[in-house]
Amino acid sequence: MHIRKNMIQNNEGFVCQKCRIKVEPHPGGSCRNHCSFCLYSLHVDLDVPGDRANECKGLMKPIGIELNKKKGTRIIHMCQECAHKSYNRTAPDDNFDLICELSKIPQ
Repeated sequence: MHIRKNMIQNNEGFVCQKCRIKVEPHPGGSCRNHCSFCLYSLHVDLDVPGDRANECKGLMKPIGIELNKKKGTRIIHMCQECAHKSYNRTAPDDNFDLICELSKIPQ
């Protein structure tokens, strides 16, 4: 059995479950994985980014920012249902004011 390890491209728009705003697909053609307005995400991926196979579906709250030399600025999300943490790259159209506020939160 082959287990996929690379990301599944899934660049779709969606309606944010937190703020209810319609979010357009990622402007750079990459995967859209969080709301560009409130920065919340959903706990939908299980084994591979983009697989959308997780049954949790909890809201992923943005709790901080990580500056990574290789991957750039990443939003730290924590699932409000199961406490799973994930790291997602910022997008060019993300709410910059919220990103700045998150950068003030000590990690």
